[in-house]
Amino acid sequence: MTKFRGFTDSETFTQLPDSFFHQLLNEIDDAAELKVTLYFLWRVAHMDGPFRVLTQADLGTKELGLSAEEIKLGLEKALKRRSLLKIRKEAVSYFLINSPRGRAAVEAIESGKWNPKTGGSALPLDRPNVFRMYEENIGPLTPLIADALKDAEELYQADWIADAIELAVTNNKRNWKYCEAILKRWKEEGRAEKQDRRDDKKSGEGRLDRKIEQLRKRSQK
Repeated sequence: MTKFRGFTDSETFTQLPDSFFHQLLNEIDDAAELKVTLYFLWRVAHMDGPFRVLTQADLGTKELGLSAEEIKLGLEKALKRRSLLKIRKEAVSYFLINSPRGRAAVEAIESGKWNPKTGGSALPLDRPNVFRMYEENIGPLTPLIADALKDAEELYQADWIADAIELAVTNNKRNWKYCEAILKRWKEEGRAEKQDRRDDKKSGEGRLDRKIEQLRKRSQK
């Protein structure tokens, strides 16, 4: 057995649905099914696009530590349990997480509105971990904030969220509402990155200068 070196601060973390712990973790008694399910949740969480599908070829034996036959059996059990969905298109089998997004993808494929071949799977993206950034720069990650950040990832680019958090720290406005206001403005008005940074920084410095002046006047009374 190779000893694990431990998790690091620089890596990203994948969120798992509560139902995985409330139900699936207790019911799944096959290692192959468990590994396949976890791998799907990880891969899908790191893919872009409205619909996210994988094929059996996307499940590598090396990554999962399983043989091709074990992966096939794990898939079959996950499909039987309905934690995963399967649909065939042009002689290719596609697998999806049984979630609102996954079910919508199945309907889109069946109706011919979307073809997985033109927007299929992709390897996990190297992108900022907004959850870690929030905890390190703003504050504790509560369930409500985690949900808000997850929704934000669906609406905005990850680097936008990272920059909004950075501006909040620069302007000493360490709260999510401030970050969200920045993101909404960028989306509605368009983003001129350098000008935004100058304006927000200048605005923050101006408020700080006024506050200092007010305190100075009070001390002289």
